[in-house]
Amino acid sequence: MAGLSMIAILRAQEHPAPEAPPRQASAEAPKPAVPPPVDTSSITKHSIQINGKSLAYTATAGTLVIQKDAKPWASMFYVAYTVDGVQDLSKRPITFAFNGGPGSSSVWLHLGALGPKHIAMGPDGEQPKPPYQLVANDDTALQFTDLVFIDPVTTGFSRAAPGEKEAQFHGFDGDLESVAEFIRLYSVRAERWGSPKFLAGESYGTTRASALSQYLLDKHGIYLNGITLISSVLNFETISFAPGNDLPYALFLPTYTATAWYHKKLPKDLQGELEKAVGESRRFAGNEYAAALMKGDKLTATERTSVVHELARLTGLSEPFVEECNLRVSEGRFTKELLRDQRKTVGRYDSRLEGYDTDAAGDRPQYDPSYSSVQGAYTAMFNEYVRTELGYKSDQPYEILTDKVDPWSYEKFQNRYVNVAGMLRDAMTQNPNLKVMIATGYYDLATPFFAAEYTVSHLGLEPALSNHVSLTYCEAGHMLYTKKSCLDALHGSMADFYQKATPAP
Repeated sequence: MAGLSMIAILRAQEHPAPEAPPRQASAEAPKPAVPPPVDTSSITKHSIQINGKSLAYTATAGTLVIQKDAKPWASMFYVAYTVDGVQDLSKRPITFAFNGGPGSSSVWLHLGALGPKHIAMGPDGEQPKPPYQLVANDDTALQFTDLVFIDPVTTGFSRAAPGEKEAQFHGFDGDLESVAEFIRLYSVRAERWGSPKFLAGESYGTTRASALSQYLLDKHGIYLNGITLISSVLNFETISFAPGNDLPYALFLPTYTATAWYHKKLPKDLQGELEKAVGESRRFAGNEYAAALMKGDKLTATERTSVVHELARLTGLSEPFVEECNLRVSEGRFTKELLRDQRKTVGRYDSRLEGYDTDAAGDRPQYDPSYSSVQGAYTAMFNEYVRTELGYKSDQPYEILTDKVDPWSYEKFQNRYVNVAGMLRDAMTQNPNLKVMIATGYYDLATPFFAAEYTVSHLGLEPALSNHVSLTYCEAGHMLYTKKSCLDALHGSMADFYQKATPAP
């Protein structure tokens, strides 16, 4: 006790200090409970002039809360367009549309192809200059079907319910279940169980749509009239460049040829008509090239020399480069190499478009110029449109294309390639009225047209059902509707398709 005086000690004994309260374990203040999500909606009235006629319609932008185990599971954003004045909804088709990614909102099909408004692009799909414009779409599918654009959970304004983990929606099964439940619940709330039902999907949205055709049938008893698949991929083996999988090299070749033709890299005898060049590439890819890939190291020197020569001829690449690639030119190498002498790359989504890399000597492009051409315009215009014309107010970011879904779970397909072609075949077999239309672009290096043809020819459909699948082609890329003539053609093909897939009144 050195330093403390005797007087102080005595005083302390006479007047002891009050005991300090016992120490409690530190704990964070309880967080306020997050309220459960609720349905929201903004309903607005509009009209559009098409060929001198006025089409009046109602737009509903909002969220629908889907439940699982009797509690909120997710809040899913959608925009629905319904034509006014329809007396009998059992005669009016309804289409549920979505894009892919995985991790993409439905903005691309919404403001690019099917909705009553679309982004003003150049006539060949060129990137517009800001400020961007949203204009009336005289090719809107609203002329022959009501439309519901769905944003899967984590995209757009769609979110998991409080307490629910986002990861459960970031996979084949969770995505399928949640989108199917949205379709069921919307059909209940909007009283559309009696309407002819269609799906429209793009890219991974075609994977989702094909799987939904069986899932909706088995789980909810919903039988579809038709499905529109734009830039489709049902069998991932056809697009996955991986050791031991030679299939994509043959299936991408005709798109390489189309791309080289567009950029005038083919020899004179192939640089005439696109269809002729593509046809020759198809034949070689399905015969000599496929056989050479199958032979592998057993290929003779003479055979190898012949294949190298023909591959170079059909791709616009040099023979030494093809040889160095061991006859196997992946999509990334092709998009970097084709215009390397000009220090340019070509797009993956649309190989007509060109870009510049900082490193011209690299072996892969640094970015996709065809995605850059659409990202800014679609992002700006949807954010403007949904809050002004559609009147939906939210301070949340609208997730156009999110990376939050990475990694995406394919647990159902563990140790094998994702392939939903069998699910589509089963749905078409159990529901023989189901028809499928596939639209594809010659310049699409994400989901090439020859891969779509291969998948269709391997569906295993009975001959009586084989004519229920149709393919259409256009000289554009993955988002083929950005080119005006292709949008016109898509509209015409879909109108005819819906007429054939819908019962006559």
